[in-house]
Amino acid sequence: MKSFSPVWPAIGILFLASFLLGFLPNTTSAQQYYFPPYDEWEEQSPDAMGINSDQLDEAVDFAIESESDIPVDLELFIAQAFAGEPHNEIIGPTRERGPATGVILKDGYIVAEWGDPYRVDMTFSVTKSFLSATAGIAHDRGLIDIHHPVRYYVHDGGFSSEQNRDITWDHLLRMTSEWEGTLFDKPDWADRPVGETGAYHERELQAPGENWKYNDVRVNRLALSLLRVMREPLPAILREEIMDPINA
Repeated sequence: MKSFSPVWPAIGILFLASFLLGFLPNTTSAQQYYFPPYDEWEEQSPDAMGINSDQLDEAVDFAIESESDIPVDLELFIAQAFAGEPHNEIIGPTRERGPATGVILKDGYIVAEWGDPYRVDMTFSVTKSFLSATAGIAHDRGLIDIHHPVRYYVHDGGFSSEQNRDITWDHLLRMTSEWEGTLFDKPDWADRPVGETGAYHERELQAPGENWKYNDVRVNRLALSLLRVMREPLPAILREEIMDPINA
């Protein structure tokens, strides 16, 4: 099973729904310039912010009632979701998901929240965005040129074959690499396999850049390649270079 970035969307997610309030009455005051300090966001009543409290309650109730019905035990859910794929053993840690969660802001003030906004939950494919941001940091540091073949930078054998030698960072980032190989005992063809059962490994590969395929084995290959180049844990780089500076 995918160890870094499976495809299923995050369940217990911090839902910043201030954009929903564009449909509600707006207030024109100095409050619109208020910017809360980190982790010290103040609360205001909906009425004080010019929001219809009955409609807001209705929206929050709808969000809570619309919680996903997938199992709370995400190990069970992942096993069920990928039951039809080969090499589907789970090799990474899992945890139970939290409840439906949300925060609604207006002009920097919290006007409603539910669930557990501070809970740490599995993020699944959100990690693809984190990974592309980390690749951007590597580019800004001058460690890679995204248009160069990865084999110029990574010498672990993963890009030595005829199929893989011309794969660029850009191909990996766009999921058009057609990378062929095995990572964490998971062959690339086992992720969302195509073709007839039992003959998945006989699929026809195209040249890098010629075919798009959502494939987490290849995304993990990108993560490992960036780790080889940056020589630091990617989550630490993301935290230090992006998340901490914006107080995320």
